Amino acid sequence: MALSSRTAWIANGIAGALILLFVVALWRDPGLAMRAEFAKQRIRLGAESHSVVVGDHRWVYAELPADKPDAPTLVLLHGYTGSKENWYRVATALRGRYRIIMPDLPGWGESERREDTDYGYLAQAPRVAAFLQQPEVSHGKPVALAGHSMGGGIAALLAADYPTLVSHVALVNAAGVRFAPNKFAREVLAGQNPFVLTDDASLERYLSTVFHVREARPWLPWPGTSLYIAQRRSQADFEARVLTRIGRDEERFEPGRRAVKIEQPTLLLWCRHDLVIPPEAMGLYAQRIRHASQVMLEDCGHMSLMERPRETADAIAWNIARGAPALPPGKHE
Repeated sequence: MALSSRTAWIANGIAGALILLFVVALWRDPGLAMRAEFAKQRIRLGAESHSVVVGDHRWVYAELPADKPDAPTLVLLHGYTGSKENWYRVATALRGRYRIIMPDLPGWGESERREDTDYGYLAQAPRVAAFLQQPEVSHGKPVALAGHSMGGGIAALLAADYPTLVSHVALVNAAGVRFAPNKFAREVLAGQNPFVLTDDASLERYLSTVFHVREARPWLPWPGTSLYIAQRRSQADFEARVLTRIGRDEERFEPGRRAVKIEQPTLLLWCRHDLVIPPEAMGLYAQRIRHASQVMLEDCGHMSLMERPRETADAIAWNIARGAPALPPGKHE
């Protein structure tokens, strides 16, 4: 009996020590729990995690293999405050049809962030071009490219300035053109960051701004919400610097200006209720791109890739499959 009690005491002590170590680890690195949850999602998707050093940054990306070895490669670029995991729902809908590469852009997610480094459009586009030229990424062939929001602006620059690297391009709720300022844009131009997170109230504002469909919001196990707020709070200065580049500096319109050079088959996909980049931006891009087709999705907001992943995936697949410019399936304008 005494031995059993002593064993239980030791076991409880070890368990308590492990819990304490976990709590300390979370306190020192609030992103630890997020990364663990994202790793679980990646494994469930069937994707593998890779890292590669390109230039002065270490990139981390997820790769989902195709069913056939000669399938096209599709590269998916996330948006501002986002990460590669934003594309997992679309990747699920496309699984098997393409070899899918989902990177964390430099400065974001698990990829390297360097102090006093520019992460605006004009700095990121050459970095992505160098990433696409890595043999393990492109297999030496042009890739189909899709970008969401800020990633859409970067994708537009890639298609325009590096045409030999990109076979098809999809701009999804893409930033980079001058539109009549909405509430979000007015706040940005006034020097604010509408995406800044400090507490539960600001998190709710952020989610209600980017998601029109409440049920599509990502779910995090306890204490994921608090840890996510802590992580975002810790990188507030970084987010502010990037937002200045892509939302206030003159380069914020560079993707739209250079879009006139895009010759690849191009998909423009928007949501009717986007409160960040309004649907009129789709038409402004369409005026600049000769081979652009437009798809407007109903009942979704800025996060079409998470709110309407099946429709988004179908439109991207259609754009990759098409030859000469034509009208895509579904509603168009």
